[in-house]
Amino acid sequence: MDAGEDMVVGSGTLDALELGLLQALQLDGRAALSRIARQLGASERTVGRRYSRLCTLGLRVVGQPVPARLGMTRWLLRVRCAPDAADSVARALARRADTSWISLASGGTELYCALTSATPYERDALLLEQLPRTPQVTGVDAHCLLRLFTGVTSTWYADGVPFGPAGGGAPAPAQGSAAPPEPLALDPTDRALLTELAKDGRAGLPELAAATGRSPSSVQRHLERLRAQGALGFSVDFAPRHLGYHLMTHLWLRVVPGEVSATGHALAAHPEIAFAAATTGPHNLVATGVFRDAHDLHHYLDRRVGALPAVQAVETAPILREVKRLAV
Repeated sequence: MDAGEDMVVGSGTLDALELGLLQALQLDGRAALSRIARQLGASERTVGRRYSRLCTLGLRVVGQPVPARLGMTRWLLRVRCAPDAADSVARALARRADTSWISLASGGTELYCALTSATPYERDALLLEQLPRTPQVTGVDAHCLLRLFTGVTSTWYADGVPFGPAGGGAPAPAQGSAAPPEPLALDPTDRALLTELAKDGRAGLPELAAATGRSPSSVQRHLERLRAQGALGFSVDFAPRHLGYHLMTHLWLRVVPGEVSATGHALAAHPEIAFAAATTGPHNLVATGVFRDAHDLHHYLDRRVGALPAVQAVETAPILREVKRLAV
């Protein structure tokens, strides 16, 4: 019997093996359980049971296109509504395929929505026509996400777990200012794969082959190309409350011009920060943090954000409820 095999895991508590499994999936969403088991020093059978248990708690691994690599643009919308309308507006937005994360904040009168647009027409149809004509929507601010800051282990549920980049994750992105490569052209098989991986990022080659009408070897080649070209990423969706984190908040930061990238990379390295990006608007950085409670948030703002010399001001917007999950 493996270490931890006979451990009874209480509600809302994960042990080191399960935390290691979560981090391994964060580093490589399609990593084989056999490989993860070797990394964690457990049997594949044990890791498989723990993976199944996490799935019953809501764990999902989802494949997502990387907008910047495919000529797409990411937006973060702040939509203000009448108090009795925010929930219905949020649910309507959640039904759209181009939205990835929606939350309610500010006493339930404001919602946040991540939007990915492939063309100016798609963007304008929502921002200039549909939302302004929606009853009880009182205002919309659209912030273009200029650059996302990420790191190999910058995820809240990996904090303190001894599992490094050897798990198969991509290397940390370069911090230089080189121009991005030309958008990668997708063929019908690529598009079909992205559709299927959006449902289940760990779908096997036989299932993907059946869905796309291609052979498993062809599917494998397409997957390898999309990943090698940086056009396909994987998000691990797991409710923070299962790990004792009960407070999520958006952070809007004003940073000294010229220090935005350095500050963004510093934020992304904090285990409390699940997402950080440079943005347009009165604040030039936006982030989402995950905290155990209000005391934890205060300590983070006072000690961690306060220690960043280029930060001039911070606005916090605690999240009341998530209507649609998945990382931006």
